[in-house]
Amino acid sequence: MEDDREPEQSSWAYLPDVCLSHVFHWLDDRDRSRAALVCKKWSCTMHSGSLWRCRTITFYGQPSRGRTLEFQSALWYTKKFGKYLKHLEIKLSNPYNTPFIKKFQVIMRGLLSHLGKCNSHLESLSIKYLELDCLIWKNVVRAQFIKNLAAFLKRMSNRLDYLNLKGARITLEEGCELLNSLSSLTNRSFISEINIEDFFSLHLSVYSSALFHQTMSKFHRLTILTFNYNCISDELLDILREHSSHSLCTLNIKCHIHDPHGQAVSGMSWANLAKRAPKLNVNFFFERVMKHDHLARILLVEIPVRSISLRSCYFSDPDWTMRPTLTNLLPAYWHGLQKLTLELNNDHELLDNELLQLILSCKRLLFLKVWAFLSVSFMERLLQNRAERKCILTTIKVRIYTAQDNSTEEEQLLADIYRKFKYLIDSELNYFVITYPMV
Repeated sequence: MEDDREPEQSSWAYLPDVCLSHVFHWLDDRDRSRAALVCKKWSCTMHSGSLWRCRTITFYGQPSRGRTLEFQSALWYTKKFGKYLKHLEIKLSNPYNTPFIKKFQVIMRGLLSHLGKCNSHLESLSIKYLELDCLIWKNVVRAQFIKNLAAFLKRMSNRLDYLNLKGARITLEEGCELLNSLSSLTNRSFISEINIEDFFSLHLSVYSSALFHQTMSKFHRLTILTFNYNCISDELLDILREHSSHSLCTLNIKCHIHDPHGQAVSGMSWANLAKRAPKLNVNFFFERVMKHDHLARILLVEIPVRSISLRSCYFSDPDWTMRPTLTNLLPAYWHGLQKLTLELNNDHELLDNELLQLILSCKRLLFLKVWAFLSVSFMERLLQNRAERKCILTTIKVRIYTAQDNSTEEEQLLADIYRKFKYLIDSELNYFVITYPMV
């Protein structure tokens, strides 16, 4: 007697489309293409628009065979499914010569031209670390790339909500040309987030440029703006207050030793902006700008600061001391400071008491990262105060610099401190503390 029953099917055959699409989401291009050969259902899933909303393409300066195939696949699929794209990220990894840059420019011209014609959904674009001021960018190639990118931004300006051109390193005129592309259709832009950190070439005093002010006045709905302190002026703060105060939430400001930062910005301009933009939080990132008089000119009490990062890297300077900053400047933000990062070569300047007092005075401080010369006993005092609820830290990351080659004794003391406060650390803290020889 014949068995008329249908052959038993795998449980995968009954998997709902939404679940199958979610599984495909985690596959790379190669595995997706293989999965699409299994059956018609899987092939249809492969062509689902939801799988192709996000795309990252990495241009490798020194590619291996595997990387070349990965790049070609990413580029092919981006063109094939480009109409579905909402988030595009372009990475330029270790560009090393002019022919490579020329090839990059030609490929990008074709890619941007194709997407400009077929895509009407793009919401975010990220092209970081172009470093267009490098010698490998010849003038003709550079000019053509900027022209193509400007044309693409103009075409996408009505939809684009996020633009990241961090590290482009271009001239003031070129930078304003790109930014103006976002508003060229209606003379105003409603993009909400822009990252133009290190967007302009080093040493440019952008804050004094009328062209830059005119460009920024076209943005009317900024929520998050990331840029360098060499762009800050009373005029810019007034522009943000006038056009984006209803939406502005975050300013991320980088101040680098090689960027101009000696301009005078009034506390009144900051106060007026903060008053009109009640949701505003400001995050400062200082790179080797450590002298008290420089910081005092920048860190005005009227600024609604949420986060401060001070990094001297491994450089030491006999002309600066950290103590006045800890005791005079940073306590002004006791009511709003939530995140503090100090990566200092404080050259054996003991800061235990001043740092602990600052932490205890900042009633909303949640995150602490410190790389500095400190005594091990500082950690015990800090944890004791945390155990007594005198501060509300949830993250503590500390690298204690030591001038000794052998830090066995300090490591043992840290282990003893950990055991003493293990109940607190394991249940309430993101905690990482080590010693680090600096000889």
